[in-house]
Amino acid sequence: MANRSKDAFEVECPCCKSKLTIDGSLEVVLSHIPPVRPPSIDLDDTARLLRNHTDAVEAKFRASVEAEKTKEDLLARKFAEGLKKAKDAPIEKPIRDFDLD
Repeated sequence: MANRSKDAFEVECPCCKSKLTIDGSLEVVLSHIPPVRPPSIDLDDTARLLRNHTDAVEAKFRASVEAEKTKEDLLARKFAEGLKKAKDAPIEKPIRDFDLD
């Protein structure tokens, strides 16, 4: 083996340009700092995502408006069904928690 330095030293990776701290005596990488890369911003993709988001919000709003329009009819049907069940069911004394003891 060649004579190696006993101290840690830094090198730059030729592939990804990250900084490596290497311990010469142990022959291991002590730390790895990846290079800082600017975020890739594509304005066309961002505009498309914003349009899709706006369209989805509008679709949800339209669906909620339609649900509100039919809500009164739905509640009236549920009430009529419950009233019908209440008329058909025999009258019973309700069970109280006190009666269960």
